[in-house]
Amino acid sequence: MIAFVRGEVAALEENCLILENQGVGYQIFMPGSSMDVLHVGERVRIHTYLHVKEDLLQLYGFLTREDLRLFQLLLGVNGVGPKAALGILSAISADDLQFAVLSEDVAAISKAPGIGKKTAQKLILELKDKLSLEDAFEQKLDHNMAVAGQGAPAGDARAEAVQALTALGYANSEALRAVNTVEDSNAMDVEQLLKAALKHM
Repeated sequence: MIAFVRGEVAALEENCLILENQGVGYQIFMPGSSMDVLHVGERVRIHTYLHVKEDLLQLYGFLTREDLRLFQLLLGVNGVGPKAALGILSAISADDLQFAVLSEDVAAISKAPGIGKKTAQKLILELKDKLSLEDAFEQKLDHNMAVAGQGAPAGDARAEAVQALTALGYANSEALRAVNTVEDSNAMDVEQLLKAALKHM
């Protein structure tokens, strides 16, 4: 079992990344929301799940252990395989999925590709007892910090700008994308960076 892989992002593809470690490139399938905060050349640690079939080995990756745990819980639901679980976590964040399960929000879960109303109801029924509201809030806070740290650019001003945009109600991935698109950001203070980033929102 491969618990995690630490290395440099060599390429970002449609639904996976290539992570280089010791000269080996690992193809790791990830949710779109996680891919949005990663950049080629960045060093990251990806928590992984190795899916084994007769003729296939596939790695699925996540930025936090909590996301990985939720992915594994999804796999425990009858009729949900790795691709469907990844599709769910691409359509709805791990944090939002926990809240949707706990509040029995069938409509939110049904937005995921290939997940109908019946599957969403079954998913809620099987996962509700395995999740708690207190843990969901705590993990959301931890996840926000981990994602901000994982994809946040070096430099205090840029990290502060991401935090400020998040505080304004923007999603972490949106905030990071906007800050990363600002040219010459290293020469800017937080206020200038915020103004420039907001133009990209």
